[in-house]
Amino acid sequence: MSGREFYAQDSSARTSWRLAVLMGRNSRTYKFALGQALLEFGRTGQEEIPLAELAATYSLGLVRHLAQGPQAPKMDELGERDFLIVAEQERAATLNAGQPTERLLAAAVRSMPMMVMQKFHNLPGDTAVPHTFYELAGPGRQRVVRLTRDLLRLAQSEQASSLAAELGARWSIVESSFAASVGRSLVKEGVTVDWDTLKITDKRRRRSVTGVIEATVGFQHGRCLICGEVLTPGDAIAVDHVFPFSLMSRFGSIGSYRGPDLDALWNLAPAHASCNGAKSNRPPTLAELARLAARNEAIMQSPHPLRRTLQLNLKYGVSGLNVLSWMEFLGAVQAACDS
Repeated sequence: MSGREFYAQDSSARTSWRLAVLMGRNSRTYKFALGQALLEFGRTGQEEIPLAELAATYSLGLVRHLAQGPQAPKMDELGERDFLIVAEQERAATLNAGQPTERLLAAAVRSMPMMVMQKFHNLPGDTAVPHTFYELAGPGRQRVVRLTRDLLRLAQSEQASSLAAELGARWSIVESSFAASVGRSLVKEGVTVDWDTLKITDKRRRRSVTGVIEATVGFQHGRCLICGEVLTPGDAIAVDHVFPFSLMSRFGSIGSYRGPDLDALWNLAPAHASCNGAKSNRPPTLAELARLAARNEAIMQSPHPLRRTLQLNLKYGVSGLNVLSWMEFLGAVQAACDS
């Protein structure tokens, strides 16, 4: 599934935002820090923000994440003038003060217009998202950031908290892939799911990365996989086994089962808890299979490591079959369950 096809499923500013956050390239995490700052200011309804104010929120968010993990691969190889090196050097003083130091703020104001603000809307293949969320105006120290109506509506919408959670989850996934101790495992082997916590973890160290719901719901356009309606902040949300786990018992004991892992990410989808309860152990409908295939195809357009997880599922999940698409994969699983 291309970005254009993903957008065609729900042609809206919300989908443009998800394209930028979930499917853009991630050589660093600047995009997430900017997105977080934009949502924060957008919630206030401010249409025009001095660049220095946006830079303060942006740099503080980035520094807080630096305390959790690397914000670029091979950070020890970055040059002294690199913004991330300045952020690392100013991290302790910034966190102690609860605001960026003068040096960090100056570096952010200087670098943002030439770097992250030029690239936020970009997608792979020299394309851009259909909607624009801000524009820069004014000279020098008088530069301001004008938030577009699309951004303001998005930041004040019913799904705003979900979009913020999706961004946070993607940020955690990307910074984990940059960590030397975890990243190689994530990029090579993908992720697994801890059912006790509903967290995505790396397979080797079982280090928690982020929540299953937050990591995947954006690829479903924030909708329940079962009924197709929007998941709102007040809804009780469950993680559905699209192919129910109980089907594995039809092949004998769990230990002798040779079909695809029904506990794996490819088969797990956020849904209304009420829909999940009503569905119970029934097999998926054709509509649900189509939504799951589209969701999985969308994940495979995102950078590592979720993409790698689904690539491995697609390649090795159905024994003896060389499937090329998710509809073919899901059809093979369905046929095995019906036999």
